[in-house]
Amino acid sequence: MRLHVAAFALLSAFGLSSCAKDEYLYIDKGWVNLAAVDGNPAAAYFTIHGGAQADTLIGVSSPVAIKSEMHDMANEGGIMKMRQIQSVPIPAKGEVAFAPGGKHVMLFDLRPNFKTGDKIRLDFTFSSGEKIYIEAPAQSAGAPSPHEKH
Repeated sequence: MRLHVAAFALLSAFGLSSCAKDEYLYIDKGWVNLAAVDGNPAAAYFTIHGGAQADTLIGVSSPVAIKSEMHDMANEGGIMKMRQIQSVPIPAKGEVAFAPGGKHVMLFDLRPNFKTGDKIRLDFTFSSGEKIYIEAPAQSAGAPSPHEKH
């Protein structure tokens, strides 16, 4: 009997832990594509997972960049155009991906000498007052996401 109770408790704990991530806002799959040319901005990508309540991303910054801006790409008359955005709604228990060809964060005047594999801190601010930071690996210009399966 004790074995069954222990096994049930263990399985219950695993089941609850898989649901626990749905209860809070978190960010994963972060990475930074370094600029191909010195002086050009780098681009940051990541996925935001909404918690139990909807929220709004209102800013992303980095202590190693002078300035950052959130941007989105849109097809306007067959031409892809980039536009700056001020906020991004994050649905409750949903996810929003910042990925090449879509939403991204431009990091201007990134501290020099970053190379592939270095970690770059990204700080996220939400309208609820929530603040989250992640360490995102740097990739050379044009490299695919380190999170893609090859």
